[in-house]
Amino acid sequence: MSALTGEPALGLDFGTTNTVVALGDGQGGSDLIAFDGAEATGEIFRSALCFWEEERGWNGVAHDAGPWAIAEYLSSPLDSRFIQSFKTVAASPSFDRALIFNTPFRFEDLGRLFLQSVVRHAGGRLDDRPRRVVVGRPVEYAGARADPRLARQRYDLMLREFGVDLHYVYEPLGAAYSYAERLSDPATILIADFGGGTTDFSIVRVAEPGTTRRCTPLAAAGVGIAGDRFDQRIVSQLVLPLLGKGGSYRSFGKLLEIPGGYFNDFADWSRLALMRNRRTLEGLRKLQRDAVDPAAIGRLISLVEHEQGFPLYDAVGRVKRALSSETHAEFRFEGGGVEIAADIRRSDFESWIAPELVRIEATLDVALTKAGLGTDAIDRVFLTGGSSLIPAIRALFERRFGDDRIEAGNELTSISHGLALIGATPDLAQWAD
Repeated sequence: MSALTGEPALGLDFGTTNTVVALGDGQGGSDLIAFDGAEATGEIFRSALCFWEEERGWNGVAHDAGPWAIAEYLSSPLDSRFIQSFKTVAASPSFDRALIFNTPFRFEDLGRLFLQSVVRHAGGRLDDRPRRVVVGRPVEYAGARADPRLARQRYDLMLREFGVDLHYVYEPLGAAYSYAERLSDPATILIADFGGGTTDFSIVRVAEPGTTRRCTPLAAAGVGIAGDRFDQRIVSQLVLPLLGKGGSYRSFGKLLEIPGGYFNDFADWSRLALMRNRRTLEGLRKLQRDAVDPAAIGRLISLVEHEQGFPLYDAVGRVKRALSSETHAEFRFEGGGVEIAADIRRSDFESWIAPELVRIEATLDVALTKAGLGTDAIDRVFLTGGSSLIPAIRALFERRFGDDRIEAGNELTSISHGLALIGATPDLAQWAD
């Protein structure tokens, strides 16, 4: 790509849904870390944690992460606490700590324990890791009133035992550097990275191979909307009405609408896992006694009590992925005494996520404006991230740029690969956020 330092580097793509790690050799090569063990899923490590009580654990609480967390949770859902997508609270001033088995965990505690598990399941390949670590970060963090300075503080604390020489790079720039390896001619490229929590854009000018400075970042923009939000739309439109959303309850002779707070928590992975507590369940049972449709609230209670959040959202993810290749799909869930089945048309799903698509396209325009470019000036568009496979998203870019300029691939691994390669460049500062 350019003159290289020869210094090895580690690329860490800590994603909302999945985490991927790559080791760069400092000479222009990069290898993805494949994880070991019966539960391993290749190079993809699910960004999830499971906790259970055990005397030998930290403050009496043991943990595991990734696919091992899922396996532990599924083997004993009522005796464990499962947390997924915790990256979404990294920049949230309203999140202080999660209380798990009466033990408080800050974001940096969750992140540190998560990375310890990543290292433990890497078969020794991360035990003697490079000093230089290049960490991907979203252009814009997820959540209302997101504070990037707070997120940086939390990331620093989370990573202080993981790497000595830390550098933060926008995630789509990692994908851009990886994609540039495919190009044999100069080009101006747009990278659209659709993660679990955010959608990010970067525009990069790529020079011809052999140029000292092959890639030059031009602009970046992002929005806190991506795969998790699309899942929430399915939950909100399909599942929550069956759990009492939009219903009523009686209070002092009046008929009032059921408060939306419980349903907001249920639709947010960062809060759903914490609903199984005495205060929340007592409030739901009181609401059930006064509800016009107590059976609906009873289903909500059953899902929370029996820790059915992960299986439910897993079913939502499956039907979302099915709609990427089919015009309709069946949503089916059974667990905790609750059964839900419904046929979903792709057109319905696309109408549910239409407001999000408008905001995503507006963010694309922000990136173009920052770069001072029109759509005609973009030679190549590279779509990456799991949600880039959604047909409505692909159609948005086809309408703006034409099918012949769009490429995709390596949806889950391109960022970490590119971050590891960036770590070997002598002008690393130009890539840092």
